[in-house]
Amino acid sequence: QTSALVKTLTKFFRSSAPRMSGNEGEVKQLSVEEVARHNREGDAWIVVDEKVYDVSDFLDAHPGGRLVILKEAGKDASEIFHRYHNESLLRKYDSRLLVGYIEDSKAAKEALRALKPTYEQDKKRFELKSIKAIQRTLDSMFGPAPKPDPKVLVRLPLFGAKIPYGEPSWYQLYNSSYFKETHIQWRSKCRAAFEKHVIPFTHEWEENYGPPGHEDHGYKPILKKLANEGLLPGFVGLPWPSKYTTAEGPEAFDGFHLMIIADELARCGSGGVLWGLVGGLGIGLPPILHFGSEEMKKRVIPGCLNGEKVICLAITEPWAGSDVAGLSTTAEKSKCGKYYIVNGSKKWITNGIWADYFTVAVRTGGPGPKGISMLLIEKDMEGVSTRHMKCMGVWASGTTYINFENVKVPVGNLIGEENKGFKVIMYNFNNERLGMVMCMCRFARVCYEEAFKHAYRRKTFGKPLIKHQSIRMKLAKMIQKIESTQRWMENMVFQMNTMSRKEQNLKLGGAICLLKAHASQVFEFCAREAAQIFGGASYVRGGIGEKVERMYRDVRAFAIPGGSEEIMMDFGVRDASVKYERFSKM
Repeated sequence: QTSALVKTLTKFFRSSAPRMSGNEGEVKQLSVEEVARHNREGDAWIVVDEKVYDVSDFLDAHPGGRLVILKEAGKDASEIFHRYHNESLLRKYDSRLLVGYIEDSKAAKEALRALKPTYEQDKKRFELKSIKAIQRTLDSMFGPAPKPDPKVLVRLPLFGAKIPYGEPSWYQLYNSSYFKETHIQWRSKCRAAFEKHVIPFTHEWEENYGPPGHEDHGYKPILKKLANEGLLPGFVGLPWPSKYTTAEGPEAFDGFHLMIIADELARCGSGGVLWGLVGGLGIGLPPILHFGSEEMKKRVIPGCLNGEKVICLAITEPWAGSDVAGLSTTAEKSKCGKYYIVNGSKKWITNGIWADYFTVAVRTGGPGPKGISMLLIEKDMEGVSTRHMKCMGVWASGTTYINFENVKVPVGNLIGEENKGFKVIMYNFNNERLGMVMCMCRFARVCYEEAFKHAYRRKTFGKPLIKHQSIRMKLAKMIQKIESTQRWMENMVFQMNTMSRKEQNLKLGGAICLLKAHASQVFEFCAREAAQIFGGASYVRGGIGEKVERMYRDVRAFAIPGGSEEIMMDFGVRDASVKYERFSKM
């Protein structure tokens, strides 16, 4: 049956692909014989994926030396290129080195199709036809799909990576009771935007601790692009903040939309870039959305949602991390009663170096949680200073050490009530931790996907890695852990969709803590196993092991922040004990 499906789809794609059109003179096509003549120093061409590149001036820049390229000059170097390089390298040098295409190749025909003014419309039309073809083929093979509930989506179209388990199951022809048409549309929108504005630049941004010019304006140019795509409001939780943005959210915006946007951005395979873009927004803005005064909301929220302003959450201190109630940054009322005078330090603050606003936990009262308040502190207030911290991982996230020295903060910048800030902090913890789970689950999946592709590409002892049983066992264990985490995560999202905030906090806190610890352990396992499969290639920054090397360093940045594994697991069991004792008395 699988063979029949493949044959049917292959026949369909060949017969239904958009026809080649446009002026053929605009796409240079070259014969294999012509390429073969360019095989010497000063005149070296190579073919990669049916595209012809002039690498004559690139010989000295190649890290493996000039002879490596000269050996392949005039030939199809696709196999050896993909053995050692990430495909993103081609995108980086395409415009500078591309000469043309092998004549009558698929790449040449695609380039010609791209010249058509109606290319994008034709592409979408073709995609719709392919979806219908798949559904018709499945119906002919298995009969009509049973549909006990009209809201349940069945025979969902194939989307994204073709590697089994390389995408969540509902991307890969599985049925689901969670997702609706609105989620499918949102998924496509998110993927298109991130593949255009983020993913091609991830390695460069990570290596340089941020995008070009980040020293002056951080990620604001990219944030504005994502805001124009209508995506930034999707990172601040429920409901869609329509009062403070002109962007229209997806129909019936819910927790699964939040999961999709986090999952799709995490495909970049960089905790640094992900946090650099929206880490501060996702946890720094919700306290204002839910507890800020209306004046504060109107002043702060629109700028953060349109990419003009950056906000961050500043809770952790050099001496107080998971023990939030132990923080010691002070905020004392001035004699006139109009200001809080803030003194103290915050450490490991994501986005802090670029932030215009800081949502800060301070001590306004006595010891413990009852003496904590939340303040909005602004970058241009006198006495605020920031210093970039260079850490093991998440290089591009803008991790920051912040000092507050006699900072005068207007009392109108109080978020919520005085000495009741602990409630503000705890209010968003479930969402913050579940958001981290969403990212870690996709990071683990990216590790698996990269390892799976490499297992087919790399050969040892005369056969591909995938033919070795020990490698297949590593991949199998990765699949088991990722898929179980995905199911637990989707269940938690469904619970949050169907519970009030009060009920969520009562029922889900312990379970989400356990899930957060589980997800970080799965992420760490998959990063390690992927590194083992890649071998030395995962020990080098850049190249085919780029994502795995980077994510291996990022693991600790997810296993510790938001509550370390030890504290999460301890809280999960303590919460279970409290519930058991309560239920046993019923």
